[in-house]
Amino acid sequence: MVDLLLKEESYAIMGACFEVYKAKGCGFVEPVYQECLAIEFEYRNIPFVQQKPLDMFYRGRRLSCVYKPDFVCFEQIIVELKAVQKLVDEHRAQTMNYLKTTGFQLGLLVNFGHYPRVESERIVNSTSKRLVQFTE
Repeated sequence: MVDLLLKEESYAIMGACFEVYKAKGCGFVEPVYQECLAIEFEYRNIPFVQQKPLDMFYRGRRLSCVYKPDFVCFEQIIVELKAVQKLVDEHRAQTMNYLKTTGFQLGLLVNFGHYPRVESERIVNSTSKRLVQFTE
């Protein structure tokens, strides 16, 4: 039997996602789900940071572009939202790149555009080295 990485934390996040999908269904754009999920995270006392700009580097130099993950929960899980018909490899690659940039181990890719239920995938970065510290 394999233990899931950050099992309780990811279950809490997915429970919030299921609740948002149950209330809103599919058919809205991503920002609607993002705002609803922020409210649900607050309601459930799930610690999160929404769209915090994270620096990117190349050859030791900071890039002028930054990326903003939809959510970072529990200071260690990237939550990337989509509102598309189905998840594709580009979505998985985007989430993996976010994990590599931060050094986090776990990303949850959540699609609210899928019918008849929310679609989600766990993306694991097994070669992670924690690169980012979050502070408020």
